[in-house]
Amino acid sequence: MTAAEFISKWSDATLRERQGSQEHFLDLCRLLGQPTPAEDDPHGERYCFERGATKAGGGDGWADVWRRGCFGWEYKGPHKDLNAAYRQLTIYASNLESPPYLVVSDMARIVIHTNWTNTVSRVIELSLEDLREPAKLDLLRQVFEGSDRLKPSVSPQELTAKVAARFGELGRRLQDRGHAPRDVAHFLNRLVFCMFAEDAQLLPKKLFTRLIRNTERRPDQAAMQLDQLFVTMSTGGFFGVDAIHWFNGGLFDEAPALPLEPIDLKLIGDTSDEHDWSEIDPAVFGTLFEEALKATRQRAALGAHYTDREKILKIVDPVIVWPLTAEWETALAGIKAHGAAMKAADAERRAVMDAAGEAMKADPAAARAGEAARRKKLTAIARKRDAAFGAAKDRLEAFLARLAAYRVLDPACGSGNFLYVALHALKDLELRAIIDAERAAGVPPPAPRVGLDCVRGIEIEAYAAELARVTLWIGDLQWMRKNGYSAYAEPILSKLEQIENRDALLNPDGTEAAWPEVDVIIGNPPFLGGKRMREGLGDDYVERLFATYRGRVPAEADFVTYWIEKAWREVAGSNPEPAPNTTLPSANSARRVGLVTTNSVRGGASRKVLEPIADADAIWEAWADEPWILDGAAVRVSMLGFGEGFLERRLDGRSADAINADLTSSDADLTKAARLKENAAVAFMGDTKGGSFDVSGEQARDWLRLPLNPNGHPNSDVLKPWRNGMDVTRRPSDKWIIDFGWTMTEAEASLYEAPFRHVLLFVKPERDRNNREAYRLNWWRHVESRQGFWRALGARSRYIQTPRVATYRSFVWSNSHVCPDSATIAVTRDDDTTFGILHSRFHELWSLRMGTWLGVGNDPRYTPSTTFETFPFPEGLTPNIPAADYATDPRAVAIAEAAKALNELREAWLNPADLVRIEPEVVAGYPDRVLPVSEEAAKTLKTRTLTNLYNQRPAWLDMAHKRLDEAVAAAYGWPADLSDDAVLERLFALNQERAAAGR
Repeated sequence: MTAAEFISKWSDATLRERQGSQEHFLDLCRLLGQPTPAEDDPHGERYCFERGATKAGGGDGWADVWRRGCFGWEYKGPHKDLNAAYRQLTIYASNLESPPYLVVSDMARIVIHTNWTNTVSRVIELSLEDLREPAKLDLLRQVFEGSDRLKPSVSPQELTAKVAARFGELGRRLQDRGHAPRDVAHFLNRLVFCMFAEDAQLLPKKLFTRLIRNTERRPDQAAMQLDQLFVTMSTGGFFGVDAIHWFNGGLFDEAPALPLEPIDLKLIGDTSDEHDWSEIDPAVFGTLFEEALKATRQRAALGAHYTDREKILKIVDPVIVWPLTAEWETALAGIKAHGAAMKAADAERRAVMDAAGEAMKADPAAARAGEAARRKKLTAIARKRDAAFGAAKDRLEAFLARLAAYRVLDPACGSGNFLYVALHALKDLELRAIIDAERAAGVPPPAPRVGLDCVRGIEIEAYAAELARVTLWIGDLQWMRKNGYSAYAEPILSKLEQIENRDALLNPDGTEAAWPEVDVIIGNPPFLGGKRMREGLGDDYVERLFATYRGRVPAEADFVTYWIEKAWREVAGSNPEPAPNTTLPSANSARRVGLVTTNSVRGGASRKVLEPIADADAIWEAWADEPWILDGAAVRVSMLGFGEGFLERRLDGRSADAINADLTSSDADLTKAARLKENAAVAFMGDTKGGSFDVSGEQARDWLRLPLNPNGHPNSDVLKPWRNGMDVTRRPSDKWIIDFGWTMTEAEASLYEAPFRHVLLFVKPERDRNNREAYRLNWWRHVESRQGFWRALGARSRYIQTPRVATYRSFVWSNSHVCPDSATIAVTRDDDTTFGILHSRFHELWSLRMGTWLGVGNDPRYTPSTTFETFPFPEGLTPNIPAADYATDPRAVAIAEAAKALNELREAWLNPADLVRIEPEVVAGYPDRVLPVSEEAAKTLKTRTLTNLYNQRPAWLDMAHKRLDEAVAAAYGWPADLSDDAVLERLFALNQERAAAGR
């Protein structure tokens, strides 16, 4: 019996409970392919109609159908109270041996209540229409079989975590015994698949578990038995008396099983016994073997770790599911119209037949005389109906053919999580189409055609490619089983050669690698910052990469941008002139792309790759700053979708009119902001020492107190207090730095005896290993001493300093003798007006939008070029004007007073007068030392940091900033209460105006 036949029979049934219940149940058995009570148990001892039971409160009751260990089933007549029927079942459930399912039905509805001890009951209601869905039919089969798949228990993800812990332990033991990590991982893959195949009924019942249990006390036999099982699974045949399917697929190759000890066999047997492995989340494989991958990976941040489904759907839904669903809804509208035409033809036929009946009653002779005309009319109606049915069937066929030919590529597929989710999405949509077409026009359900051919993958790590194949095999088999498709073609595991083990960017000869032709590209390419690429990939690879992608990807950009740029070429269908020794592939047919990237893609060199995509108005989906887990650490990422055919443009889940290259939707596209000449040569990155030049304050003071050196100079010539980002946002660390400048020769430096001795002992050995010749030969000098900064600073007594990376954009004053570290930006201005403008809301908003992001970090990065040099200062107060020239400008005075007040209040909070004492430094002109007056004061001062202050943001701080913001707003001539977007729009307009004027 088919679902359509069952629904047709019982949708209009009016039989009372006694009249129809048994026939309804027998029809269910036929629909589900389940034995009837008489077929399975003729004596009715474990499966029967009208099972007698004694009620808990006395008297006799009946279960209309009962199957031991499976269910008690109670029927009621049409539209009766099924809650009452359930209550009736619960009364005598214990006398029915407490089956795991209590089911009630009125023949139009089936309501399932789970009944396991010590679990919260789960209620599932099915209508007749639900029975068209294979998944719902499979759910009913679980009830008939007493399966515990519906038991409220651990989720597949929780099972994944448990299995990962157990098999991680087993994997470590096997590696400790000398087995190669890849061999261990391949072996564990086979074991896990066998447990899945056993519970999915692809292997004979409990065959694998019995094998493991039977060898626990004879571990010397385990590897031999497993080898025999694996060989049989690779070819099909008999394992003992059990027939084994032909699996093939490469998983059960000739690699031998690894020797196991009793403790290993017990762990495997216990794990196999405890859970229904047919429900395992295939993403377990990425988690399970991460440790093994660390020992074998060929690229950094492999990405084979588990990514939760919710995150993946943020890519898969807009790129794949929603556009294809819209296509289907258009097709379905046509099918429904054809279905309506079929119903109209049926109505027309009934009308003709009814008229013929009436005519026969009134005048039989005349009715017979009109028979030929009536037949002609009926033939025409039948043709119309057949044409409508054929058109509906053709419309479905066209969509199903479209899905079957649909191709998805993940060009850095890791363990296959993205492809697994995409495969299920395509199969779900195909099933929906099949069911919708049957409901709308009675189109008979064809067999599903969407399969593993729909996915493509590229993965550089050989073992990760195998992980992807296993993930997809299990994911495909799970879907088929869940939705009632159990007639598996052999071999059960296809070769999956479309999961390619190779580099997605470069061929072995250094030319650009080609990607297969597909409809969409999705994935999570490797996270590796531009400055770490040489460390993670090696100089040779990076140089070949730069040569091949020259002119397309900036050398400073993050690794992930190569995937973005290449995917854009696939969509846009345009290739530049190839660089020397580069062969570019032809344009492909991909329409849409969805990728997870580092959040640093929004700024700096990485953003250059997004700019042509944004210029083409092709970014349609973006999540600018999303939480992510990488190597166990919380980081932030950006997710983006670009191309054509998206249903809606969305930013962070909300509708947007446009999405800029920095993944914002503001009308002011700040990615177009230009660097202004009037801001040049004012802000500098701090000193990069390139070795252990730093020393403690105590050591530095000892050297400062030493007599003059042989050259007649003090050590203060080459010793400076040192300030990094932590010193700004937290408390000063009292670190000093040895700095021989950028012109001093080795002989001249050696005359500063104590500092030079330190550098000789601790810096030179490091520099001797440096790849850069200049750094190696000039080992006593800092690698980047920022001569431009010191020249620009000139005779000023102080400068402005800010951390490059920080949660809050804070600026502080630094003494001109202090050496700024490269983790900070130094602004060579000493006036309170500039300090106030930089610390205003206007500059903070600009810096947050214009700053870049540090790799996969969480905080914005301030840069001299993209942040400071693009910021338009108020007219007449720009950095190219000496502060003395606007000293009497009322606007400058108001800003300076507010800035000075803010800084004094902050300093008083950071260093309360009752908790600190001021001690002059041992060298005149150097900043005074701020020391705690007691141990108790020191404990309190540890909590007095700029970060903590801005986390708390007390009222006085807010008021001080408000006063400053009002003064800066007045300097621009703007209202102080402008919205953030309005501020950015006005600043951008100023930037463009000044850039156009060559300022």
